[in-house]
Amino acid sequence: MEISGVSYSIRTLNKKLQPTNSNWGNHLPKTPLFGTDGIRGKVGDILNASFALQLGYCAGEVLREFPQTSAPIVIGQDSRNSSDMLAMAMAAGLTAAGLEVWHLGLCPTPCVASITSMTEAIGGVMISASHNPPADNGIKFFNDRGVKLADSLTQIIEARLRALYDHQSWGTSLSNTSSWGKHYYRSSLVKNYTNSLVAKLPKQLNFKGMRIVLDLAWGASVQVAPAIFKQLGAEVICLHERADGARINVNCGSTHLDSLQRAVKEYRADLGFAFDGDADRVMAVDANSRVVDGDYILYLWGSQLKQQGQLPDNLIIATVMANLGFERAWQQLGGKMTRTAVGDRHVQAEMWRSGAMLGGEQSGHILCHHHGISGDGIQTALHLTTLVAQSGVSLSELIDSSFQTYPQILRNVKVEDRERRMTWQECQPLQRAITQAETAMGEQGRILVRASGTEPVIRVMVEAIEEELTSYWTNRLVSVVEKHLAV
Repeated sequence: MEISGVSYSIRTLNKKLQPTNSNWGNHLPKTPLFGTDGIRGKVGDILNASFALQLGYCAGEVLREFPQTSAPIVIGQDSRNSSDMLAMAMAAGLTAAGLEVWHLGLCPTPCVASITSMTEAIGGVMISASHNPPADNGIKFFNDRGVKLADSLTQIIEARLRALYDHQSWGTSLSNTSSWGKHYYRSSLVKNYTNSLVAKLPKQLNFKGMRIVLDLAWGASVQVAPAIFKQLGAEVICLHERADGARINVNCGSTHLDSLQRAVKEYRADLGFAFDGDADRVMAVDANSRVVDGDYILYLWGSQLKQQGQLPDNLIIATVMANLGFERAWQQLGGKMTRTAVGDRHVQAEMWRSGAMLGGEQSGHILCHHHGISGDGIQTALHLTTLVAQSGVSLSELIDSSFQTYPQILRNVKVEDRERRMTWQECQPLQRAITQAETAMGEQGRILVRASGTEPVIRVMVEAIEEELTSYWTNRLVSVVEKHLAV
C-alpha cells in the first residue's frame, strides 16, 4: 500500500520540526553519533522526529550516490512506543531524498537484513535499541548485502548531518527537493524471511515431542519465533508474548533470564530461549535452568561444523568478552580462536577478513556464514534445537561434555557524562589499578574495562581461575571507576 501525501508531510515537517530540545538545541554532541551498533540513546534527547528526519535525508543522499539509485530501502522497527515516530520521520527523510521506502513494520532486525539482501533494495534501516530499556531507541543501517553499514559510510552520513546542523540549512535543503520518493507498507515480506529460516534447516526436521519455552521480551520476535517452532512440531510455551513498547526488555529477555529459568523448571521443558528486543541475539537455558550463553553455543556449533569439515582452519571468531575456559577448551580440541572488539560488526569484519565461517559474542549474537551473513537470534535458537534433536541427548548432556567456564564477573557502572565515558582510558588512577590487577593475576586471570557503545555505562569484567580472585579485583576496579568517573 502506498502512503499518499508524502510531499505534504515533508513540507509540514520542514516547517514544524525545528530542533528545539533544551539539551541539544541546534547542535549535536561533539562525540561520534554512531556507536558499535548504530545511533542509540534516550528518546527526546538527540533521538526525536526532527533528528530522524534529517538523518534519513542525509543517509538517503549518500545511498543515492550508488549506481542503483532507483532501488528501494527497507525499514523495520521493534515494538517501542517511540518506534512509530522515528520510523515515519526516517521514512520522510528518505523519501525527501528521492528514495522509495518499503516499510516492514514490526519485525526482528535480522529480518531487515535478510529482506534487504534477497531483494533489489539499496539498503536497510532498523529502528530499535536492541536490549536497552523502553525509554531508549536507536537507528542502525545496513548495506545492500544486509551487512551493517561500513564506518566510512556512516562517517560521511554523520558529516553531512553535522553540516546541516552547523549551518542550520536543513530546512532549505528539504524545501529545494523536487524529486520525492514513495513510501509503501510491505509487511507481507516478513513471511519471506520466516520461509528462509525454515529453508536453511535440514529437510524432514521435526521438533515433535520437544517442549520449548520462548521469552519474547515484549519485542520484535512475537509474531515470528512461536510460529516457526510450532510449525516444526514443538510444544511452545511463550512468555512476554505480545508487542508492548512500554515493557520491552523490562525484567525479561536475553538480559534478564530469571523468568525463563523458572518457566523451564515449572513446565519441565527440554530447553528455553530468551530473545532481546529486536531478536538479533538469544540466550538459552537447559532443562536444569542452567544458562547457555554465546560461548557454549559457539563451542557446540563449532564442534559440529568441525566434525563435518565445514569450519575452515577450525577457526572461531569471538570477542574480548569470550570466557577463557571456552578458549582453552576449544584449543584443546585443535581449534583456533581470534578475538575482536565487542560488537557483532567487528566479529563480522574479522570473519570476512579471515574467511572464518562461525563467530559471535558471549551475549548470544551468533553469526554463521553457512546460513547467512547477519546475526539472527531466531536462527540460532532453531539451529541449537536442531543440534539437540539430532544428537539424541539433552542440551544439559551436551553442556556437561563441553567445558567449564572460568568464574567471570561483569559489572556496569553508570556514567551520565558521555564525553567522560568515552575518554575513560585517560583516567590515570583507573589505568594504574588495571595494571596492578593484571600483574597480580598473571596467567591465572584476565581484565577487561571498556566503555559501552550502546549504553551510558563503563563495563568492568574480571575472570580468573578462582572465584575469590575474580570477586576481589572486580570490587577493586569498580570502586576506582565509581570514585573517578561515575556521576
